[in-house]
Amino acid sequence: MIQIGDLVLELDDPLTLLAIGGAGVVLLILVLLVVAVRAAGRSARITEPLAWQMGKLGQRVEALGAGQERLAGGLHHVSEAQAKSQTAMLQLMEARLAEVQERMGESLQGSARRTAKSLGELQERLQVIDHAQQNITRLSGDVLSLQDILSNKQTRGAFGEIQLNDIVTKALPADSYSLQVTLSNGRRVDCLVHLPNPPGSIAIDAKFPLEAYEALRRAEDSESAKRAAQMLRLSLRKHIRDISERYIVEGETADSALLFLPSEAVYAELHANFSDVVREGFNARVWIVSPTTCMATLNTMRAILKDARMREQAGAIRTELQMLYSDVERLAGRVANLDRHFNQAARDIEEIKISSDKVGKRALRLDNFDFAELPGDPAPSPASTRRVTEPGE
Repeated sequence: MIQIGDLVLELDDPLTLLAIGGAGVVLLILVLLVVAVRAAGRSARITEPLAWQMGKLGQRVEALGAGQERLAGGLHHVSEAQAKSQTAMLQLMEARLAEVQERMGESLQGSARRTAKSLGELQERLQVIDHAQQNITRLSGDVLSLQDILSNKQTRGAFGEIQLNDIVTKALPADSYSLQVTLSNGRRVDCLVHLPNPPGSIAIDAKFPLEAYEALRRAEDSESAKRAAQMLRLSLRKHIRDISERYIVEGETADSALLFLPSEAVYAELHANFSDVVREGFNARVWIVSPTTCMATLNTMRAILKDARMREQAGAIRTELQMLYSDVERLAGRVANLDRHFNQAARDIEEIKISSDKVGKRALRLDNFDFAELPGDPAPSPASTRRVTEPGE
């Protein structure tokens, strides 16, 4: 029996049992409804982000379709532009072909004109060659006249002087020699090279007697060759003696002089077959030189003159060297300062690199930071999901 206030329910009463059973059924239904409502709410929260993602996927599919349509339109425009370009290219090629044909025609006409002009110039050059042949003929006559000049002692001396002047002017500075100088004894020397003491000024004579050498060269038998050789030996000895007596003046010139030969052939002949005369020239301090050996001798003299002038300028050179040493010391100090600045700049750059590496590492860590959902966190809302996923789209 169950008593509720004034109400008394008997357990063996069928109505009571039916009421209790109905109440239990209602209570079970309410519990099931509550459980179902809570499960439906949880499912809605779980499927809401999935629905949002499906919506985004649909939007992307629509955008992809629009892109395909734009791509089709672009391909259509490209095909049209390509067709237009091909047409324009064909037109340009036709125009260029016509231009090339026109230029070829002009070139052929120009070639014909140039060929005609070249033939005219060739004819003119043939006339010039004929004129040159006439000049060669006259030159052969001039060579014969030159031989006549060399056969004359006075004119031959002038020829040797001209050759000597040419060599001296090329080898020495203009203020280091004098031409046709009259010495204190009244003798005129062809060239006087002004060297410092010692050795002093050196005289050069260019008037060598070639008559005996010409006779030796024209000799047809041994007897005439012997006579011509003896005459050449005597002429050489007399000329060497004259140079030694006339152009070596104590206190005014050096104790030696030069005998200039205007021919390498004569120089070779003397050293080959008249070595005794050459030795006599050495004893008389008269040095026999050819154009080649004269140039070498004059270059040696030039070196002597340069050395003498450097000795004269030794004081100025020493002063310049002292100033140069001061400049070098000043430059060394400035280089040291510059090196110190470079070292400081290198250290600053190294520190900047270290700071840059640190900044880069921090940026890399930020870039790799894991924003994944932590355990126990509530499910993200669509807005928060959108903020996370939009940068990676």
